[in-house]
Amino acid sequence: MEALGFHPLLSISQRPKILKSVSGSTQLSTSSCPSFYTHKIKQNCRSGIRMQAIEEEYELKQMKDMAAARKRWEALVRDGKVKILTPREAGYAIQLSSKTLLDVRPTTERQKAWVKGSTWIPIFDVDTSFDAGTLSRKVTEFMMGGWWSGVPTLSYDNQFLTEVLEKFPKDTDLIVACQKGLRSLAACELLYNAGYENLFWVQGGLEAAEEEDLEREGPQPFKFAGIGGLSEFLGWTDQQRAAAAKEGWGYRLVYSARLVGLFLAVDALFIGAQQVGRYLQDIRSH
Repeated sequence: MEALGFHPLLSISQRPKILKSVSGSTQLSTSSCPSFYTHKIKQNCRSGIRMQAIEEEYELKQMKDMAAARKRWEALVRDGKVKILTPREAGYAIQLSSKTLLDVRPTTERQKAWVKGSTWIPIFDVDTSFDAGTLSRKVTEFMMGGWWSGVPTLSYDNQFLTEVLEKFPKDTDLIVACQKGLRSLAACELLYNAGYENLFWVQGGLEAAEEEDLEREGPQPFKFAGIGGLSEFLGWTDQQRAAAAKEGWGYRLVYSARLVGLFLAVDALFIGAQQVGRYLQDIRSH
């Protein structure tokens, strides 16, 4: 409520009424508010509109950039400049042909699971800077679903191409993989433009791999390396649901217990907030 400029100590009768106009748009009736609160409400409404506009513009730009990138990547694959491998085929190529697997995933995914013997050079990694622009982007991405998916804010690693060039000659057979297959396509585009011509892309990424396809190291299956946030905690991701179907009730009970615990914690916080509100109201009235 404070985001709209309502002080928590105001009674309901003192707060402005929210009305619906004939057109269905929301309006604020400020006739019963002190001028200070009226001014504050208007300021916060304008700020909210500006923030929404920034978020929409950011999302639209991302969609346009992704659409343009997909067209370029599809052309690379269609023209045979980048060859396609399934995760199983990639496993055979690594074992039988000693091809190199280049893992371009960020730190958070690499730490959970990786292909034995692979080389790790992230094309995008977790952004640890805290300047004003980065902080604003982190807040925007968190509000737009980061809290649920657990996906951190990533930034392009400017040293990616330099590090690859230092480790691999341009005639090396490189199998490029990420978690879902998109970032590895971006890496293939950069590498092809830099002169690498023996490029192989793992379609669907490591998430599409079964345990027998690739020799894994790390604490979690490949399918779980890209999940996080509240959805992972509650076991509501597609990967965890598939695992629950195989594992049975024991696996499901763990996440059911977490869900019950979350509800109890939220309920306790709500009751605690009510008690604090009453206590502050009593202090003010005396």
